[in-house]
Amino acid sequence: MQDVIHNFEETTLPHLRAAYNLARWLTRNDTDAEDVVQEAYLRALRHFGSFHGGDGRPWLLAIVRHTCYTWLRQNRAPELQIAFDEEMYALQASDLNPEALLLREADSELLKQALEELPLESREIIVMRELEELSYKQIAEVADIPMGTVMSRLARARKRLVRILKGQGDKEIAEELAVAVSHEVLGRVFLTSATSISPQRDFQLNLKSVFE
Repeated sequence: MQDVIHNFEETTLPHLRAAYNLARWLTRNDTDAEDVVQEAYLRALRHFGSFHGGDGRPWLLAIVRHTCYTWLRQNRAPELQIAFDEEMYALQASDLNPEALLLREADSELLKQALEELPLESREIIVMRELEELSYKQIAEVADIPMGTVMSRLARARKRLVRILKGQGDKEIAEELAVAVSHEVLGRVFLTSATSISPQRDFQLNLKSVFE
């Protein structure tokens, strides 16, 4: 048992922050995200025999995502029934260079609020690509969808996020953030800001309980 747990921890614990980040964005609650991650890690441990080596991150995040959807069906079913807006909107971006944007904490807070307004399907695809920097192939593996679907969903999600940003708060800040979204540097906004969503407190995974 100890060897199994040791191998499992070596494979999955380096991705604990990513697991929590995805769960936090999908549930939009710190405590619920911790509960989901705990359950996801227990599920992953039970099915560790199905992992055949390689990068454990997509394998783990697929389980986290599935656990999140199970939790949402049980606790927030109406959220899963929100229809996704298929309409495509042309993005009118200025010539502002995103590399030169010095975004303040207020900018990141505005972006965080806009992300939380996105429907679940849009929110998860943005988080996986922009914040966790998963490749299209990895996202396809996590979400169990074709790569073409990943790209089309991501395009729609970005355009929807831009629309939300342009409709709220300081117009100048919203325009700067919209440019960052259009140039696919959304993650950089969070990485350079203190308001980036990350685990708010440490929590212990009780992996041994799966054998009880």
